[in-house]
Amino acid sequence: MQPNRRFHWGDKDALLTFVAEVSFAHLFAMTPDGPRVAHAPLVVTRAGNLRFHLARANALTAHLDGAAMVASIAGPEAYISPDWYGSADQVPTWNYQTVEAEGRVARLSDDDLVALLDDLSAAHEARLLPKKPWTRAKMTPGRFEAMLPAIVGFELTVETLRGTDKMGQNKTAAEMLGAVAGLEESGQTVVADLMRRHAEAKA
Repeated sequence: MQPNRRFHWGDKDALLTFVAEVSFAHLFAMTPDGPRVAHAPLVVTRAGNLRFHLARANALTAHLDGAAMVASIAGPEAYISPDWYGSADQVPTWNYQTVEAEGRVARLSDDDLVALLDDLSAAHEARLLPKKPWTRAKMTPGRFEAMLPAIVGFELTVETLRGTDKMGQNKTAAEMLGAVAGLEESGQTVVADLMRRHAEAKA
């Protein structure tokens, strides 16, 4: 994570909310063939752990049960031009939010895998425009059960949660607002809004 303490993000509830909102991670673990990474959607449990599923044929799947793993969840990010600050001797940088979750992985039972898939689809169907949400009940009978053996579910018990919220907190409020204007002009409105909140808190 970013070592500058000004960008440290340590609010556990906020970090887990961020993970649930992004709901997609890069998953890193060691295998006998060396380090490997997989990419998967996530569900945050009530206990603050992360559930996910991988294809049975994924290079990580056979090695995850009981293994140590790091999940990296990346959020909004944008390039920051030095010109935007309106002051001399600045350099280019990148502003971003990200969270890392580290811990041990355990394989889910078949029943828990089904629950994970239901939870995952329900969470994302709820984000769509008002409509009757998709559920597996819409599938041809037996089709879901026939597809299920192709994937394996896991739960990462989170032992360490690390966050970076790098939004220019090392700059003055005026410099930050200059960057906000540049971001808005270039269409990076999400990062602009996040950076504005920090600037207003500093002003």
